[in-house]
Amino acid sequence: MARVICIANQKGGVGKTTTSVNLSASLAAKGRRVLLLDLDPQGNASSGLGLKKYEYQDANIYHVLIGERSLTEVIRTTTNPLLQVAPANPDLVGAEIELVDTPKREFRLKDALQPLLPQYDYVLIDCPPSLGLLTLNALAAANTFVVPLQCEYYALEGLSQLLNTAGLVKKSINPELRIEGIVLTMFDTRNNLSHQVVQEIQTHFGDKVFKAVIPRNVRLSEAPSHGQAIIDYDQKSIGATKYMDLANELDEKVYGQVSPRAAGASAPELNDRAGEASV
Repeated sequence: MARVICIANQKGGVGKTTTSVNLSASLAAKGRRVLLLDLDPQGNASSGLGLKKYEYQDANIYHVLIGERSLTEVIRTTTNPLLQVAPANPDLVGAEIELVDTPKREFRLKDALQPLLPQYDYVLIDCPPSLGLLTLNALAAANTFVVPLQCEYYALEGLSQLLNTAGLVKKSINPELRIEGIVLTMFDTRNNLSHQVVQEIQTHFGDKVFKAVIPRNVRLSEAPSHGQAIIDYDQKSIGATKYMDLANELDEKVYGQVSPRAAGASAPELNDRAGEASV
């Protein structure tokens, strides 16, 4: 049965889509069966894996949420047959409005996903930079959530609100929801502030911070314009190496595989902040 992981942070520009795309691709490169759900109306996770908008105008995640299509009908396979994507486009913006009076609207994604879980090892959900109905659907469907956190002064801005929202979801909608971990992104080795932010977050949140820190990397920025994950665009780049490290850490946490780069597994204080969502 798949581990369903929501990649979420209400703050924009922190590396949610970059993490969703490259973590998915790295897990697939390790031989895992992965489904990436693009729940952001911008559709960048879809285009970042080479999907063209004209290919799924009439069959994307929007049509699943409003009940016009099954999830199976909209899934597309990437260049790696182990990595599949349920794409999104701007129509998804309308879903929050169309579903506002729909009964059990927060469970639309979970209900659509449930029959497919045995087919995958991981389902990753790329969320929009908001805490609206789309993100609520993702948290309702997920087992855990990962928070990409930018290595800058305002890194913790919005984190408390996300954890509080996750806590409310856990109490009222998804009792099994818990945090998988924090991924530090956009790390600049030349910037003293980046080092300070990393140290502060690791000290405060302990083992719930993944050891793999994602750096600022030109190749990471270039890859989406070629419709490729970094592991396909430049496998030897530092960005590809770090995302593979992250995939190894996650794989060990989920499936217990031994890895020399494995991360720890508990940080009660972080789960306490997430509405007392202890592991």
